[in-house]
Amino acid sequence: MFWLSVRRIIRSGLNNFSRNTFVSFSSIMVVTITLSVIAGLIFLQAILQSSLNEIKSKVDVSIYFIPTAQEESILSLKSSIEQLPEVATVEYIDAEKALSDFREKHKDDYLTLQALDELDENPLGAYLNIKAKEASQYESIARFLEGSSPVIQDAASIIEKINYNQNKIVIDKLISIIDSANTLGFLVTLIFVIISIIITFNTIRLNIYMAREEIGVMRLVGAGAHIVRGPFMVEGALYGLIATGATTLIFLPITYWLGNKMTAFFGMNLFDYYIANFFQIFLIVLASGVILGSISSFLAVRKYLNK
Repeated sequence: MFWLSVRRIIRSGLNNFSRNTFVSFSSIMVVTITLSVIAGLIFLQAILQSSLNEIKSKVDVSIYFIPTAQEESILSLKSSIEQLPEVATVEYIDAEKALSDFREKHKDDYLTLQALDELDENPLGAYLNIKAKEASQYESIARFLEGSSPVIQDAASIIEKINYNQNKIVIDKLISIIDSANTLGFLVTLIFVIISIIITFNTIRLNIYMAREEIGVMRLVGAGAHIVRGPFMVEGALYGLIATGATTLIFLPITYWLGNKMTAFFGMNLFDYYIANFFQIFLIVLASGVILGSISSFLAVRKYLNK
């Protein structure tokens, strides 16, 4: 009996869908626009995250050592810093590599290079580049480096400077950008979801209004609420399912066209991201579409069930 009722509800929902072609098409278009907004927000979040990661990769804390510092002492300090839970990587650059990088950076500065050539020895010391797992963790790393732990005290005599204070402004701005971006992304998503529910709800309600007499007859003959509501929820879920297919197809040429154009600006190929995360994005859009259509139908038909 249960499965018989389910089959009837599904069949009735399919009939409603095919019978009201124009309204069904309009509803699918609205849901497609809604899902396109949701998908667009997913891509926007990915672009923003890629841009922030690009900025984060350029931020670090560096420890510069005096030219006479022994490599063994530097590597010992490096090992201790790597044990900190906030630290992602610690890169050791020896004095020769530091000098080579300095020459490359100032290759067009003839006077600087001439001054270096006149020196009998390398004036630069080795240094460590420290990258934190999160931008907010640089301050705790800096506190450790400026603290009174035995490891730091032993290395104090060979440390020339720590550049955290010079980078602090950049790090603080980065933290602020990340926090603001996350908050803005949540608020924008919430606003669009609410607007989408309202638009979809009103569109589906038009379809239900056209069937109000049929609903009235069903109620008069004693049909239960689930029998009346079921076909419209199936119809709403169909809107979401078809709109999901349309949305995923729409974004294929869009992301392909934008792919290489955005790589230079944001450090990511949008088309590659879409293909790599296709099933995840598809499932998010599908769940959003089916839930949106079903809930909108559920709420829209409630008015006629309460009469």
